[in-house]
Amino acid sequence: MQHSKRDNTWSKWGIFLGVAVALGALVVVGWTFMQNRFQPGSSLDADVTIGIDDMPQSLDIRSDSSAAAERLLVDNVYETLVTADQDNKLQPGLATSWKTSDDGLTVTLALQSGVTFSNGHTLDASDAVWSLQQNVTNKVADVDELGDLASVANPNATTVVITLAKPNPTLLRALSGRLGIVYDSESSSADYQRKAIGSGPFTVADFQPGHSLKLARSDTYHGTKAASNVVEFMQYSDADALSKALTDGSLDMAAPVSASTATGLNGKDGLTVKEGATTDKVLLAYNNGTDSLLSDEQARKAFRYQIDAAGIASAQPDAAGALGGPISLLEPGYEDLTGLYPHDENQAGQMFSYFGAQYLTTVNLVVPEEYRSLAETIKQQIERQPRPTVNLEVLSDEDYAKRIKDGKWELTVMSMDGTDDAGIFADPDSMFHYDHTEAQQAYADARAATNDADYEARMKAYARLISEDAASDWLYTRKCFTVASTKVSGYPTSMINRRMPLAGLTVK
Repeated sequence: MQHSKRDNTWSKWGIFLGVAVALGALVVVGWTFMQNRFQPGSSLDADVTIGIDDMPQSLDIRSDSSAAAERLLVDNVYETLVTADQDNKLQPGLATSWKTSDDGLTVTLALQSGVTFSNGHTLDASDAVWSLQQNVTNKVADVDELGDLASVANPNATTVVITLAKPNPTLLRALSGRLGIVYDSESSSADYQRKAIGSGPFTVADFQPGHSLKLARSDTYHGTKAASNVVEFMQYSDADALSKALTDGSLDMAAPVSASTATGLNGKDGLTVKEGATTDKVLLAYNNGTDSLLSDEQARKAFRYQIDAAGIASAQPDAAGALGGPISLLEPGYEDLTGLYPHDENQAGQMFSYFGAQYLTTVNLVVPEEYRSLAETIKQQIERQPRPTVNLEVLSDEDYAKRIKDGKWELTVMSMDGTDDAGIFADPDSMFHYDHTEAQQAYADARAATNDADYEARMKAYARLISEDAASDWLYTRKCFTVASTKVSGYPTSMINRRMPLAGLTVK
């Protein structure tokens, strides 16, 4: 029975190859300009002005894979099937509830009724099905996170049924980000690079790439209306200029800001500095490739004993706490693994002594400029032992990327910021070149989980295994910082490097 505003071709999704052919014409159709409520160059005065250091070059989240596009638009302009709260826990979004079958192969989502897009079109299950199809057909960023989809169907206007070829315990997580955005299937030719047709509490009033983004309250929003009429984001590439704008009142708020900016503004009259949790993990990464000293388990473990991770965490202004493993506190499967390798230079020295002087000579520590200071600390700590010495190279971003790609390094400092990103250590072809059969099986077992409890338990086992084997040295998790006028309230403080819902934002 037909229950959607689109024909049956769209309401049932079969084998991907067939669908890709059927939809191929849509890929080559150019976007045409779609008029919205406000024109570029809108002179609307902002209720709240927010300083940011990164502005998307496009409003089309499907083609702009930057974190900025997702952070500013999701929850504000666009809504997702599932959302996540400040503790990174999944919550209802456009889907009020969902149910996963016992075998983990079918996920059924119940959608809200009475939802409309900003252009007045009705949002229903057919739009959700079409949006998921577009993700796959157009190969949008991170589309692999959807897993092995077999079909997507909308048996009625408020139900979406996703069928998988094999379980994907992180599918709902994927649907809480850019892959879960529901677009208007009747506006497929809109110019989404410059305009946005969403169902969220705001619409895009004006967008100037590299300069500003202005959001206006949507009076037709189906939920609680936004507290502010207009919220404007202004890009600042210079930290000093950003700080000055906050202190002189040109900005009402800035988020997220660097630890140094937050420290410099802490205690300033009229301003409040707040900290929040993230999933951002800073690690001393090991090149486990066969040509690297770190291919030896004994060497990897020796470095972990030698590095004072707890001391580093306590000294870093952006650290929320020591880590010890690949999963952060806000991710499924977290366990405190900091006790596996307590700082013990005597133990490290004994383990290093097993290597002959000809073998244990110099290690290459390669970092970009942002990690210079931390790398110098790590170099000093390692060189408290007679051997090895550390050849520290601080490179430009371009040269650093090439060195990492070429595998011509042994140690590097880097960050990983994503939920469920620990699986990279199960890929021997990743930059870490970590090839451990037992770890690969443990991760495969986690991916085969058919419910949340099993997935968390199996990820915990996987994380412990690779931490015990010292696949790298996970140092600390980062915190994020928000600086705002004391007159501003209703803004989020955690996970703001990933998403920044501002419907409750207001100024006294």
